[in-house]
Amino acid sequence: MTRYKAIISYDGYNFSGFQRQPHARTVQEELEKTLQRLNRGQEIVVHGAGRTDSGVHAYGQVIHFDLPGAREVEKLRFALDTQSPEDIDVVAIEQVTDDFHCRYAKHQKTYEFLVDIGRPKNPMLRHYATHFPYDLEIERIEKAISALVGSHDFTGFTASGTAVKDKVRTITEARVRLEPERNLLIFTFTGNGFLYKQVRNMVGTLLKIGNNRMPIEQVERILQEKDRQLAGPTAAPNGLYLKEIRYEE
Repeated sequence: MTRYKAIISYDGYNFSGFQRQPHARTVQEELEKTLQRLNRGQEIVVHGAGRTDSGVHAYGQVIHFDLPGAREVEKLRFALDTQSPEDIDVVAIEQVTDDFHCRYAKHQKTYEFLVDIGRPKNPMLRHYATHFPYDLEIERIEKAISALVGSHDFTGFTASGTAVKDKVRTITEARVRLEPERNLLIFTFTGNGFLYKQVRNMVGTLLKIGNNRMPIEQVERILQEKDRQLAGPTAAPNGLYLKEIRYEE
């Protein structure tokens, strides 16, 4: 068997997330069906580096899978790309060593979150940016977001009920920028891992701070007290994008 690593992008609107689940359309299942056709009906298992939720998009999700024999990677990429549904794009494929695992190999993930701050909202972005039609002071968000950089216990930004015990993660980049010509506010977060709904909970909190409904120091308090009740609401999934995954050499 030969192991292949692929970078894929997808429009998450019509998917119930990445991970295969009963009675739901998922990215993993669609890719596995395509690979099974390419492998003469033999079942292929696709592994993903992250499990994006329903409605979440990706520019740079990473997967790996095993196929019998060696294949020309560009031909394999073209076949997988053209025979997969139109809301999935296979960006690149490369052959990797048998011990490579896209989820467990050390890597950094970058997420973007798009907020439509237009009044009225842009209907073309309704599935691709979360609308926030209220007043915002960007300077307040810029001050608050800097507290997220570093190694912290992110319990206060985690959805309740998660089974993960170790909630310490390291964020190396947390920033926000305004694109006034498109009425978009774009959050960017890079780190060595993110907990369930962590990015959406951080964005929901930062928007509340920007709207003057929470103090700028609220982020530091949430990190210190590890209390989810102190954080803002969970931002809707349609604005979230898995932008890039970078692996250590």
